[in-house]
Amino acid sequence: MTTLLAAVVFCVAALAGVATMLALRPLRQARQAERLARAQRDFHRQREPLEAKFFDLAAISGKPRGLRWTNIEFDDDVVYARCRKTRRLKAMVAIEVSFEAVEGGGMEEVEAVSRIRAATAEFIHNGERWTTSGRVYFNLAPSATVKYLAADLEPVAEEPAGGA
Repeated sequence: MTTLLAAVVFCVAALAGVATMLALRPLRQARQAERLARAQRDFHRQREPLEAKFFDLAAISGKPRGLRWTNIEFDDDVVYARCRKTRRLKAMVAIEVSFEAVEGGGMEEVEAVSRIRAATAEFIHNGERWTTSGRVYFNLAPSATVKYLAADLEPVAEEPAGGA
């Protein structure tokens, strides 16, 4: 009889736990949506210095070899994604990059050097603020970059119309 009573108590406790989790789910989702909205607002507020830091870091990367970064034009639209492993938010921004050949770098005679390149710039929210490592994905739009990295990234809800 005590075994039956223990089983009933266990089942009631398990059901209560499941009911509590289900009841708290909307609250968790609302908190997560608010954190996302705050991070999106912060990204837009910090864009100018983030873009400057991105340029500085990308320019010293030495990639592509034999070319010097001369200019980046950043698009206004942002695609947000979350890293599946770290759960960190990423902002992907379309960019157009201009280069010039580095003297002695072997690219001086290449006609394509002067062509503007389409790419995506990556920015990362570290849980407190936005940062960048200067990571760039050439020949991919932001949404295509997220799809290309689907094993590592998951798209998040788009920001509200009119920006954050």
